Amino acid sequence: MYIKFNQQKSYKTKVLKIAIVGAESTGKSDLAQNLAEYFQTIWVKEYARQYLENKTEKYTYNDILTIAQEQHQQAQEAMDAYQHQEFIFFDTELLVTKIWAEYVFGECHQWILDTLPYQNFDFYLLTNIDLPWQADPLREHPEPEKRIELHNLYKQNLIDFSFAFAEVSGEGNERVQNAIDFIENLKLEKGR
Repeated sequence: MYIKFNQQKSYKTKVLKIAIVGAESTGKSDLAQNLAEYFQTIWVKEYARQYLENKTEKYTYNDILTIAQEQHQQAQEAMDAYQHQEFIFFDTELLVTKIWAEYVFGECHQWILDTLPYQNFDFYLLTNIDLPWQADPLREHPEPEKRIELHNLYKQNLIDFSFAFAEVSGEGNERVQNAIDFIENLKLEKGR
């Protein structure tokens, strides 16, 4: 299930909030949707795709800030509206926009850097680059060396920010099942 929201509020909730991050073409959206279906909950879709599909010219540095702010707003609203759920899954978040801005433009907006540490996610799933590249007009870095570089940037940033995470590998159902196993273990750790 995908939900789009229009209001912004920010405070802690009891729902376990799981963000899915990783390089391009690593199955983040499919994984978020499959996990939401399995756990019978909602997922917050990646806003960048919707935004960029409606642009006629190449995106700019400031477009990344617009995308980050809307993605963050939708995440906060989901946390507010769906507190009764056991889980909410988020297809990307501000770490994605930070790495994107730094990789493409060599810098990142201060708003993203200031907000990123306080997003209030409980856990991250880092999608591995073990899936074959799927061509898409919005994707930019199909080269294997760039995919490795980007994956390593995600992993290092998760470590640097001290965000709890697991790396999800495998193709198709195996990938989804590996993520489910991580989440079931997380439930046990949280006493749920």
